[in-house]
Amino acid sequence: MYKVFKTISDTLSGKASIFVILTAVVTFFFPVLFEWVKGNVQTIILGIIMLTMGLTLTPDDFKLLAKRPLDILIGAVAQFTIMPLVAFTLSWLFSQVPAFAPYSTAMAIGIILVGCCPGGVSSNIMSFLCKGDVAYSVGMTCASTLLAPVLTPLLVLWLAGERVNVDAWGMFQQILIVTIIPIAIGFFLNVWLGHKDVFKKIQGCMPGLSVTCLACIVGGVITTVHDPLVENGLLLFLLTFCMVLCHNTIGYVLGYTVGQMCHFSVPKKRTLSIEVGMQNAGLGTNLAMTFFVATNPMAVVPCAISCAWHSISGTILANIFVHRDQKK
Repeated sequence: MYKVFKTISDTLSGKASIFVILTAVVTFFFPVLFEWVKGNVQTIILGIIMLTMGLTLTPDDFKLLAKRPLDILIGAVAQFTIMPLVAFTLSWLFSQVPAFAPYSTAMAIGIILVGCCPGGVSSNIMSFLCKGDVAYSVGMTCASTLLAPVLTPLLVLWLAGERVNVDAWGMFQQILIVTIIPIAIGFFLNVWLGHKDVFKKIQGCMPGLSVTCLACIVGGVITTVHDPLVENGLLLFLLTFCMVLCHNTIGYVLGYTVGQMCHFSVPKKRTLSIEVGMQNAGLGTNLAMTFFVATNPMAVVPCAISCAWHSISGTILANIFVHRDQKK
């Protein structure tokens, strides 16, 4: 039985972007499938994703934060300056497009939320695939996630506060509930039970569970925005996707550029590029659904698109790096 679950998990994690996209497409035609993914259910699902991340952490991962403080600091500063400011700039630029203008406030909230979130969980996998500095990737993800309860609400308040009312305190509490607490539980379980064979087998199935949960979140978002998307047509979707694409790509490029400016090694530059460009869009989706969907339902669209696209683009970028190595 374990081999079956392990095979399913490996398949899902290996084809994560395809699985998430298929879920989104099927949900668009059958939105009733994920009507149950909302409110507390969505929060629990995101908490499970964070729990799976915590189950992979060891005390050695946190020692990295002490051993490489300058590298981690550079990464954190890049993470929480580049992506929020790029998101803010893009939201203004796209608001000048007539077809986009009526929804510019909601879309700005969505892309700014994504930009202000910590690094994505799958960024560690992408760093491994492209022969980056995996230890640095894990350290950066830990650091940005630990900083998120404070920095994410403050940055959203600063960048989006003039457009809408931002509940910074509520966001702080929500991020604690859906990120820090599940990660801490997973970490302590790993420390306590990590040596047991049964626990190691459970860990082996966690990537598939994480991908399934992410697909559920995306499905829930598609269900929520289905009617507005149908009413406003393909053009609005394409414009939103272009904004997400630009945000993500610029993050990759500027992240790599920061690594070059700091004279990082090639593996570290690749990792910094991926860490800066890939955001925890699942968290952004949860925050949009919790705090903004009532007044700006379309705010979740950039978050949902980012959930799928970041996994795809991360895989593409990792393959580009590997192909470059092979040519050399």
